Parts: sequence; structure tokens; C-alpha cells
Amino acid sequence: MDKNYFAHESAYIDENCTIGDGTKIWHFSHIMSNCKIGNNCNIGQNVVISPEVVLGNNVKIQNNVSIYTGVVCDDDVFLGPSCVFTNVTNPRSAVNRRGQYAKTHIGKGASIGANATIVCGHDIGKFAFIGAGAVVTKNVPDYALLVGNPAKQIGWMSEYGHRLAFDNNGIATCEESKQQYQLKDNTVTRIK
Repeated sequence: MDKNYFAHESAYIDENCTIGDGTKIWHFSHIMSNCKIGNNCNIGQNVVISPEVVLGNNVKIQNNVSIYTGVVCDDDVFLGPSCVFTNVTNPRSAVNRRGQYAKTHIGKGASIGANATIVCGHDIGKFAFIGAGAVVTKNVPDYALLVGNPAKQIGWMSEYGHRLAFDNNGIATCEESKQQYQLKDNTVTRIK
């Protein structure tokens, strides 16, 4: 059967992986067993994707990223260089906690900055934006902008990737895309 994706000759792909059309897997990356990778993904150099990870369509993974079992990324997720996911909250070398992996869900269109760490068991909402070097230790709302260690929310982001400034009526317009958003009860929704 012909494959409809590209894998560099130095990449290693284990058995029983599903890899979508148009996906590119670059130098020295390892795709472990039973992964599901969508269409048109770009997996950079030296990326490790552990068993049973699920990636939606058009996921962009930069170099040196580790994605461990229990992580699910929806469509259009961006993972910056050297970001890391964990899957055990209390690791010990002498204690086998396989089968106790905590789940992490990354919502559609979310971006994770370079060197960010996502502590397992926390979900990141759609179109959220995690700044470079942030350490996420709690759930992240849709459209939220978080920075720091531990990560704290400092604002809201548009689907286009620009910071939103809400008026007194709780309405913001993304300058570039002209999309409109409403902030109500500390929740952002796109209204136009």
C-alpha cells in the first residue's frame, strides 16, 4: 500500500500508526505505536510522539517536542520548539505508574510557545495561547493568554492570534481579521 505522507529516512515509525495524507515527518523523529496523526500535519526534527497520542489535522509541531501518552491535540494546534507534555503527576524511577497516565486535551487552534511545559491532567481550551516558557498547572479557558511559571492568565487572544481589548460592553474586534468577540462571565465567545 502506498503511503500518502512524507517521512524523512532518519525518522522511525512504529507499527500500527495511522498517518494522514500530506503529513510530513522530519529528521530523527520517532512516532511510536498506535498513534493517530491527521492530515497535513508537520512534525519537526527530533520529535517524540508516544504510543496512542492523537493529533488532529493540520497540527504543527516544531523541533525537539515530546508528546507523551494521554495527549490529544485537536485540529490546527501549534506546538512550539522544545515544549513538553507530562503524563504522570508523581513520577518515581522505582515505581511503575504505567496505566495511570493522566489525560491532556489541547483544543482546536491552540498555540503552545517554545519551551512551555504542560503538566498532565489539564486541558487547554480552543484558540488559547500559552507563552514561551510558561508552566501550565491548571485548566486553560478558550481564547485565554497565559504566561509565566506557574502560568497566569494575562488576557485573551483572537482566533487570528492577536490580543483582544474588550470595551465596556465586553466586545472586542480583532484588528486584522475583523472577527468580533464577546467577554461575559469570564468566558470569551466569537460572535462574528
